[in-house]
Amino acid sequence: MQENDSLSVVIPLYQEEDNVLPLVARVHEGLADYPGPWELICVDDGSADRTVERLREAQRQYGDHVRIIRMRRNFGQTAAMQAGINCARGRYIATLDGDLQNDPADIPRMLEELHERDLDLLQGWRRERHDDEVRKFFSRVANRLIARVTGVDLHDYGCSLKVYRAEVIQRVKLFGEMHRFIPVWVAGVTSPQRIGETVVAHQARRFGTSKYGLSRTFRVIVDLLTVFFFLRFRARPGHFFGSIGLAFGALGGAGMAWLGFVKFVLGESIAGRPLLFVSVLLLMMSIQMLTTGVMAEMLSRTFFESGGGRAYHILEMDGDEAGWHAPGEGATVAGD
Repeated sequence: MQENDSLSVVIPLYQEEDNVLPLVARVHEGLADYPGPWELICVDDGSADRTVERLREAQRQYGDHVRIIRMRRNFGQTAAMQAGINCARGRYIATLDGDLQNDPADIPRMLEELHERDLDLLQGWRRERHDDEVRKFFSRVANRLIARVTGVDLHDYGCSLKVYRAEVIQRVKLFGEMHRFIPVWVAGVTSPQRIGETVVAHQARRFGTSKYGLSRTFRVIVDLLTVFFFLRFRARPGHFFGSIGLAFGALGGAGMAWLGFVKFVLGESIAGRPLLFVSVLLLMMSIQMLTTGVMAEMLSRTFFESGGGRAYHILEMDGDEAGWHAPGEGATVAGD
């Protein structure tokens, strides 16, 4: 890395009052030898505990390169991460969880690897996870399913420790609970060959409680369907609905053609035949799918022309005039 390679570290936080001060300290220790300027962006996602107070304390202790963004309410980790990424000023962006399970000391090595391998995204891989066996099993199943469906072959989509080129990740818009699919969304704006992974450290949670249960694994399946649709048909939804409509129309048309042959050539009655009702239903479904495809195309064009919107609202944040942590300052506190 070069001296002018600025870095923004983005950490979403929700109900993590006991982790804030140790986390900020570990970030400073891990980036003590980073050669360029860097900033730490902490996004409080509507916490009801003393997370914000702890963040203010850390800012007073370390300096104004510790930037704080407060959300108006709890919008979820994806929206909090998107808010931090949008406000980042660095050439490179690193994200990690606020529960102390990711090690900030991995960030400099990951940035070097990102640069050496000429990647746009380097995903962390928690090969030695310190979680219970049930969670690890369902996580492996979800990761394999995502890799198979999306074609982006990674071992650990759920690891929040990632480093990006800012010019790439800031072109991606995240909604819902799509933070676990970030590599897939990035593959929509850059080549999958420019997305890699590397083994990172993982530690057991010491303070607070996990915000996710096993139900998250099952929600992945629903989210995966959305991701698949957006990747393949976001800019041309009419092709998706139109293909289904044409298939239904072909089946319904074939059924009606056969019934016409039976009625007018063979002279048999078709009034009570189930095929008549099925064929009519298929033709009606065909018309519905085709018109839905046209409406989806119109909505898609409106969305792309309008530039979309944001999935969060910020209550307050430190401005762009906030400082940077200069190289060589180490982990000393402000005023020392």
